[in-house]
Amino acid sequence: MADPSITKDEKETSPRESGLHDVDGGRRGTLASINLNKNLDAKVSNPLADIPYATLMRDVEEFAAEKDLADITPILKKGALVAQDPHKFEELEILDNDDRAALATEKAHKWSHPLALYFTIIVCSIGAAVQGWDQTGSNGANLSFPTEFGIGHGEDEGHPDRWRDNLIVGVVNAGPYIGSAFLGCWLSDPCNYYCGRRGTIFISAIFCLLTPIGGALCQTWEQLFITRLLMGVGMGLKGSTVPIFAAENSPAQIRGALVMSWQMWTAFGIFLGFCANLAVYQVGDIAWRLQIGSAFIPAVPLTLGIYFCPESPRWYIKKNRYREAYNSLLKLRFTPLQAARDLYYIHAQLQVESDIIGKSNYFTRFAELFTIPRIRRGTLASFTVMIAQQMCGINIIAFYSSSIFRQAGASERNALIASFGFGLVNFVFAWPAIWTIDTFGRRSLLLFTFPNMAWTLLAAGFCFYIPEEQTAHLAMIALFVYIFAAFYSPGEGPVPFTYSAEVFPLSHREVGMGWAVATCLFWAAVLGISFPLILNSFTPTGAFGFYAGLNVVAFIMIFFWVPETKQRTLEELDYIFGVPTKRFINYQINKALPYWIQRWIFWNRSAKLEPLYHFDHGVEGANSDSEAEGADPTRHATEKSGIEQTEEKGTR
Repeated sequence: MADPSITKDEKETSPRESGLHDVDGGRRGTLASINLNKNLDAKVSNPLADIPYATLMRDVEEFAAEKDLADITPILKKGALVAQDPHKFEELEILDNDDRAALATEKAHKWSHPLALYFTIIVCSIGAAVQGWDQTGSNGANLSFPTEFGIGHGEDEGHPDRWRDNLIVGVVNAGPYIGSAFLGCWLSDPCNYYCGRRGTIFISAIFCLLTPIGGALCQTWEQLFITRLLMGVGMGLKGSTVPIFAAENSPAQIRGALVMSWQMWTAFGIFLGFCANLAVYQVGDIAWRLQIGSAFIPAVPLTLGIYFCPESPRWYIKKNRYREAYNSLLKLRFTPLQAARDLYYIHAQLQVESDIIGKSNYFTRFAELFTIPRIRRGTLASFTVMIAQQMCGINIIAFYSSSIFRQAGASERNALIASFGFGLVNFVFAWPAIWTIDTFGRRSLLLFTFPNMAWTLLAAGFCFYIPEEQTAHLAMIALFVYIFAAFYSPGEGPVPFTYSAEVFPLSHREVGMGWAVATCLFWAAVLGISFPLILNSFTPTGAFGFYAGLNVVAFIMIFFWVPETKQRTLEELDYIFGVPTKRFINYQINKALPYWIQRWIFWNRSAKLEPLYHFDHGVEGANSDSEAEGADPTRHATEKSGIEQTEEKGTR
């Protein structure tokens, strides 16, 4: 819990030390003037950058002794010097040729990492296929299970039970999201605390393995609803933990691409679910049982493979188990030098973080999502991207595409084929985000895709006015639904879970991610329950137009509340979210928007955008104006790193 002697106003306005205080006056203390709850200058700094050589070496020795790492003190010293200024590693005499070669290879080949890292990402992300497969399994099952359970009057005009049956179908479809939003996501924090990232994912895999099988054996809609609620417990645990696990194990340069594999496998699960729907739709009365039950398949490799993955180093550090954190990093990085560098840099940044957060306990962490300014901004941004995923309308297609195409006049077979096409487009167009999410950026992808999703949904809705007897009726509806999916998949598809796993400090990452995923899945539940009613009340055209309007609202929210996080370490994001929301909004209105209008409406190629963020030396991107948004070209000629200072003193 934060220091009770410090008031809320003092937290927001008083400059605070970084947590790396002066030792014998040897440190310049550049972070003393940066208040990370109110970072008005929008600076991103390296807490090691201005530490003199002798002081840094003494700090490392004390750190190694305190954390029982004395046997690796020499490699920790090398790692600390590299972390102090990553751009100057070739000038460090303490490094040998093998060290320099490994660091140069890492810089030149950002995708070159140990197999253990990629195995971890693949195994964990396979679990996301359960969620996608279940969505489409219930999508196909919607065409038959209501009839078996006596609730199939939703499409019968004038039937007295029409409204009731539509509501029940919606509640059954929303079951996993209700279970996730109200139980599974909130169990994530205590499960992670006691069981770790891997243990929590294993527990979630057991739920996701057994509940689809239980759903396939149900004899009433009430039983089916209960199995889907229990599936939601597993989905909530998994959705809140897997992106964190992937983000904490991944290097900053490709973290977005690796964490977004969650969305890749969700899209692949949607695609496989549609394949399963088509494969079994003609087998008779048990078709819906096979469609729902088959969702257990992706949970099998997750259950078997999770304990072959290294545990998150940051979770070990949170538990003060630094030896195990180092051993985990040895599996995730090629050399001990890289592992030592990351270990010490994470530790240094967490010292900064602990100063702005204070000491928290389990019972106060949720409240602090809304009371500590730096965390509150992350909470707002994660809420925005997560609720936007439901506002954009993707799940009206994922949940109900078969029903929509049936209303467009398609036969059951053609409705399933059209839905299969949606699943294929959704999967194929998710691939470009692997290359764009860490270059084009999370925020830019969102701002590009939302306007395009709005007009494609609107166009699909208007196509219902084409006479049903014309071939163009179904063809044009399907076409615009596919174009909508093509814009969604590389933008709002991969960004929300990736982004939300990044924006919270380590101390609040589990409860913050639980909040974010609960937000997403609660509104998915609302959508699942409400859409059959909206579809019947608004007609398909009105329903599509309604969600097109929500896309516009989501675009505005993202523009004002969602900062960029690409290529920054998880700890460096404390500086990004230290910038007050008012300052960020003013920049977007007064700088970014006029620049965009000049550049892209009036085609003024000479228009320049004044950067918001300024990267101090020792931070990745500070040495290249073209690489980093906000790099300040005047700083590099005037400021010297700690290593440069020590060269002058002859102490290196």
